[in-house]
Amino acid sequence: MNDLAWAAPAIAVVLVACALVVTWLRAPAWAERRRARWRGRPFPHAWRRLLRRHVPGLQTLPPPLQQRLRQHVQVFLAEVPIIGCRGVVVTDAMRLTIAALACLLLLGRHERFHGLREVLLYPSAFVVPQVSVTPGGVVHEQRQVLAGQSWSRGQVILAWDAVQHDAAHPASGRNVVLHEFAHQLDQETGAANGAPPMGSRDQAAQWSQVMAQAWQALHARLARGELGVLDPYGATDAAEFFAVATEAFYGRPHELRGEQPELYGVLARWYGVHPAAW
Repeated sequence: MNDLAWAAPAIAVVLVACALVVTWLRAPAWAERRRARWRGRPFPHAWRRLLRRHVPGLQTLPPPLQQRLRQHVQVFLAEVPIIGCRGVVVTDAMRLTIAALACLLLLGRHERFHGLREVLLYPSAFVVPQVSVTPGGVVHEQRQVLAGQSWSRGQVILAWDAVQHDAAHPASGRNVVLHEFAHQLDQETGAANGAPPMGSRDQAAQWSQVMAQAWQALHARLARGELGVLDPYGATDAAEFFAVATEAFYGRPHELRGEQPELYGVLARWYGVHPAAW
């Protein structure tokens, strides 16, 4: 066998490897072109009617933001499956409600939820095991009843009755979809810790300082037996505080700005929107 015959298989392997590399490099560009096509499609009139009926709070958005939200919704629904559990048959109303509320978090600076793979939808609150270990090494297993949960491996779990209630009462400042998808943004760099990805060190330092002060203020308020705009659940830890603050930022922005203006300010800069102006 001549040298060329020996070289042919090696050349073929190299060519295949090169082709795979080129495909890999082009994948993000292809994905973005697909998203651009989805954004450019007309938003169905039936979907507009469903959003007006099921998510009335969206009517307060300025028209340019409503248009941007519809574009995000089309991309979200094209890329993220919403799977019914325990007999739930997922309707367009369910899909649109979840997508529209989640995509509120994308209006300013975020393109999409990078790690999100799927949404699991239950009819009502679901039970999950909760394992804790005491300092002495004793393992305790409990059962938690939840209306929502976010997993770092790309799943969000929601209870439809809670989603529906929160969407119909936007001024309550409680919204399970906003809460769990805030966790998804927080989890883009690992476990949720209340410090989502920042654009600069200065921004991260300011975020850390303001969040710590606001968290301490919440604890002090609760110790005095006082309630404010932030749900007491935010006192659990830094991750839950960020998610609860996000709920208040979009649901009760005027009260949040009046009660904790610095907290409102860092959230407005990070999310890139000002709900108090809507």
